Amino acid sequence: MQINLIDSFETTVDSFPYKTAISDGYSEMNFKTLKLNTNDLAAVILKEEKNINKPIAVFLPKGTDAIISFLAILYSGNCYAPLDIKNPASRIKSIVKLLEPITIITNSMYFETVSSYDLGIDIINIDELEKLHATQNPLNYKRCIDTDPAYIIHTSGSTGVPKGVAISYRSVFDYINWAIDTFDVTEKENIGNQAPFIFDNSVLDIYLMVFTGATLHIIPEQHYMFPARLLKYLETNKINFVFWVPSVLVNISILNLLNTVKIPSLRKVLFAGEVMPTKHLNYWIQNLDKKVLFANLYGPTEITVDCTYYIIDREFTNDDVLPIGKPCRNNTVLILNEDNQLSKANEHGELCVRGTSLALGYWNNFKKTNAVFVQNPLNHSYPEKIYRTGDMVYKNERDEIIFLGRKDRQIKHMGYRIELGEIEHAVLSTFDAIKACITYSEATREIILFYESKEEISVKEFRIKLSIVLSKYMIPTKYFKIDHLPLTSSGKIDRVSLNKIVLK
Repeated sequence: MQINLIDSFETTVDSFPYKTAISDGYSEMNFKTLKLNTNDLAAVILKEEKNINKPIAVFLPKGTDAIISFLAILYSGNCYAPLDIKNPASRIKSIVKLLEPITIITNSMYFETVSSYDLGIDIINIDELEKLHATQNPLNYKRCIDTDPAYIIHTSGSTGVPKGVAISYRSVFDYINWAIDTFDVTEKENIGNQAPFIFDNSVLDIYLMVFTGATLHIIPEQHYMFPARLLKYLETNKINFVFWVPSVLVNISILNLLNTVKIPSLRKVLFAGEVMPTKHLNYWIQNLDKKVLFANLYGPTEITVDCTYYIIDREFTNDDVLPIGKPCRNNTVLILNEDNQLSKANEHGELCVRGTSLALGYWNNFKKTNAVFVQNPLNHSYPEKIYRTGDMVYKNERDEIIFLGRKDRQIKHMGYRIELGEIEHAVLSTFDAIKACITYSEATREIILFYESKEEISVKEFRIKLSIVLSKYMIPTKYFKIDHLPLTSSGKIDRVSLNKIVLK
């Protein structure tokens, strides 16, 4: 069985050399050309050094050049680490200091920016490959094994220093093959990519293209600012597969766009990254063909993209909570209570994961790695790592996993333990055409609601309607209407920014 990701890419290129591999809204590239460009860059990477399993940073916007860079780095036998071109210099410097990459790949547009950071690291300009005259045969990848790192994605750290999550070849290989089998993905898929390449959801989009010969449509970012234009893009390019964060789907639902713009080609709608409000999912289900598959996926970055999934197989009312389902293949989910024992039915506990999806750990940070990648407390016979996600869940009567919220978003208020996510769900289920986020102020002991809506909603209306679905002690005490809920680069609600509003 092939484990190396480049072996899989080589097979795809041999099978579909002239099929479109990537389209970014401006240009297209077939698999044969993609391989040629990738090999040219890999040869440059190998020009002076024969490293293996060393990180190489990629400072490029989301697009074809970034994909070429990722694959070239794998060909060279090293692992790639995408950097966010929108990050301030201080954050880039802190990541690079921790990462210690052997080189950075960028283009002419960003070359001076990277140079100005004075990182003391060689920079490769992907726009000048022809001038570099490299002739190395990029076969270094054959020295890699399945437990070697393939990529490193950085997440925010509680101390302000980003954490680099290292994912192995085996983890990607198992995850992608599970997805191919579960969602019946073939070369006929036209994938509409939404996730930034610094966000792990993009791994599914990229490697489904690499493994199956599907066409990856990198949707121009500006389309997400204009949802009607986004739907037109799907329609024009006959996109039949999307894996998006729920906020994009919610925007389209709030604007009722599926009533006027039809997307008959769409056949598979996957979502993950945050809770999907059932009311807005129902809108999509009611406005698309009955044969469209919908699936709710779950997994933190430390788990290779996703570790559980739920294919929507029954009707849900608007105030129901969607399950995150059951474990993906080659994974096991443990729900541990405060005594580190398995939770009983309907008992809340922390979701922990074991299996091949686990990251190798945090790059150059054994202390943080050892804090969350720990020995399975249920196994006293041999070393076995599990990852403690910090997410609270329980199993319902159908043996489905129900997500409650972050362990650090569980508060104790007026003597009661409260999941802030439960309040958010109640707000979104009760009010139409609204986006909402709940935070908690420890200083003032207040539950705070931030909401985005075309019209002002009175505090009285909020209290009256929420009192029907929430206990009195769970009803927010402060309400802030803002023009736009701030989002992180991955499209999730930026709760840190919202908390700063409260402190002002």
